[in-house]
Amino acid sequence: MSQQAETASAQVGMFLNPVGQRRVDFQRLCGEQFSRLFLADGTEQALDLLSQQPVDLLVIDLERFDLGLDLEALGALVERRGAAPTLLICPFSNGAWLPALMARGPVDYAIGPLADDALVELVAARFLSRAPLEPATAAGAGELRDLLAARNRMQQALAEVDDFGQLADTLCEALAAIPGVVHASLFDLKGAGDLQLEAQFAPNSLDIVRILHRSERLLQSPLRHAFPALLAACSSEMAYLDAPEKAGEPELAASLVENGIGMVVGLPLRISPAAVTRGSLCLMYGQRAKLTADQFDTLAALAQLAALGLRMAEMSRESEQLLARLTHMATTDALTGVANRRHGEGVLEEEIKRARRYKVPVALIGFDIDRFKAINDRYGHPVGDACLRTVADVTLSVLRTSDTLVRSGGEEFLIIAPHTSAIDALKMAEKIRLTISQADIPGCDRVTVSLGVAQAGEQETADALTLRVEAAMGRAKRAGRNCVELAMQ
Repeated sequence: MSQQAETASAQVGMFLNPVGQRRVDFQRLCGEQFSRLFLADGTEQALDLLSQQPVDLLVIDLERFDLGLDLEALGALVERRGAAPTLLICPFSNGAWLPALMARGPVDYAIGPLADDALVELVAARFLSRAPLEPATAAGAGELRDLLAARNRMQQALAEVDDFGQLADTLCEALAAIPGVVHASLFDLKGAGDLQLEAQFAPNSLDIVRILHRSERLLQSPLRHAFPALLAACSSEMAYLDAPEKAGEPELAASLVENGIGMVVGLPLRISPAAVTRGSLCLMYGQRAKLTADQFDTLAALAQLAALGLRMAEMSRESEQLLARLTHMATTDALTGVANRRHGEGVLEEEIKRARRYKVPVALIGFDIDRFKAINDRYGHPVGDACLRTVADVTLSVLRTSDTLVRSGGEEFLIIAPHTSAIDALKMAEKIRLTISQADIPGCDRVTVSLGVAQAGEQETADALTLRVEAAMGRAKRAGRNCVELAMQ
């Protein structure tokens, strides 16, 4: 009699899975290894059978079980077994079952899907070992030390980061230093639901884009059901592909093997188990490995740190954007989009100081819209507002990038013109006057402006210069409007 037959004569087994065909298939493939084999479709039936008959090996096929609905019942079943052998067959697309059930008691596991011959060999090997199971929490000291070192590097990166734009690259570099990991990448789920590659790092030239054929819109990728990082982002659960061929995508498997990848782990990025998933972390290993509960826990902690880092980077960007908006609101006229009076006063002060320091000219041009009150009275304030916006836009179109247009009052504007003499400022003012007079103003007739021009004196203050320009504008009004006057010294 063979060793397998002798073993079967004394072994009682149970196979648990809710799908009838899977139970039939297991009976066909592995039934001869047992003296008696029970087939259970649910945890309630399994517990009932266990209460009536000792079972040497319990095989739980987790395919089609729901982690959210069935974890408690399956966990109770694992606890009931104690040290008696329990073998989990876990789909690679939902590796989260493993740490969850490992926490409830000692188990052995294999990652599915399994080929028929692999399943037969797995059950036979479990029988032949005849060893009681120990809690699967202890990784090798070196392996766990390496993972903890990676976690420390990530924590240090978060504590010392001064450039959040480079944070994702720094995190991937820390993860790629784990022995056995040949590539680390981080995927970010953007607000519009677009998963994109945020960063990657490999000691060699491996580029994950060559495997996925894209770096963004990854939730629309045909590999979203097969590649662990995309699965983790979609399902919010760990994906644990311990052999490339199990992905069910021959082209993907071939690409992984060609690039020296023997195993891929995808981890969802979330700050807490109840938090929204914001992406995924992907670790690609050169060789297949069987992870322990300690390693699962540490990998989850690494993913949590990465999620925290992404959130910190996002908050940093949000703060910068908020600061930019506040600065824009504080310095910009809401109606026309040009500089407001307060900001213009500061710019003028700085330009006068710069002109004195470097002995270069600076000019100030002021103008207001002729008979603007009549426009408001005749056509209404909405047309008046459109007139102000159009005048600002037309003026900006003829200014240099170094010039600053300021709305200094209701219908009054100033132009600060660095490196500009009085003569050049007169030419600029005339060009502005002509351009505005030819512009089409929505809802009303054409408008004109009256302008005053002055070059700052060597010791002249910003206030004194502004008063001279305003006086020149007044003379332009009295001279019949739609003209330019040079300010008197």
